[in-house]
Amino acid sequence: MLKCGGAQAVATLAEGIGEIPACNIIVGPGNQWVTAAKSIVQGKCAIDMLAGPSEVLVICDETADPKTVAADLLAQAEHDVEARPILVCTSTPTIEAINAELKRQLAELPSPNKETAEMAVSKGFVCKADSVEDAIAISDKIAPEHLEIMTADAMKVGMQCNHYGGLFVGRNAAEVLGDYGCGPNHVLPTAGTARYTGGLSVHTFLRIRTWMRVDNAADNQPVVEDAIALARMEGLEAHARAAECRKE
Repeated sequence: MLKCGGAQAVATLAEGIGEIPACNIIVGPGNQWVTAAKSIVQGKCAIDMLAGPSEVLVICDETADPKTVAADLLAQAEHDVEARPILVCTSTPTIEAINAELKRQLAELPSPNKETAEMAVSKGFVCKADSVEDAIAISDKIAPEHLEIMTADAMKVGMQCNHYGGLFVGRNAAEVLGDYGCGPNHVLPTAGTARYTGGLSVHTFLRIRTWMRVDNAADNQPVVEDAIALARMEGLEAHARAAECRKE
């Protein structure tokens, strides 16, 4: 057991120290210094992702509870001054009510959470969507780390969304519950990377290994001929001759 944290822990795990060998993969969340350290050591060992700052996007309509939406936006905002609380809503009155709740709840936060959240909220934004379909399109373009759906028929809306790290459907499925109890994960892609990758999971620790065995050389002759031709087209004569050794 090694008691070590932050960027120093990343360096230690990647390089090894004393009787502790270098590791194969480093995973898990951290601040900007941890992310910077992971960016340096990737290649020497695998990493899960370069994550941060944290973000939440809430899709809602006139059926949403402004108090709950505002609370969820602030829960994300208190993470970091660079956190991104984002609201995409189809209803102007609901947007106005949520903004009023944000101001009220922000004023009641204790320090230093209040100051951190104020900075994050000032960098967040709201989009007025003409329809739920437009809201989905906006969300997919952003590909948020956390996506909350608070609309009528929330499950139907959620199933139409394609790009997100974690999806939280309906008023009861708060992102904070994902952080602290329900799951599914707390280590998720940020900054639009949810378009092509997912969160930390058991799959992160698995690798694909391929292998080949040819029992019938005669049946494999078309592949041999193709390999010879392609190798010579690429100017790789040694490749072609290695394939020719398998001709019959």
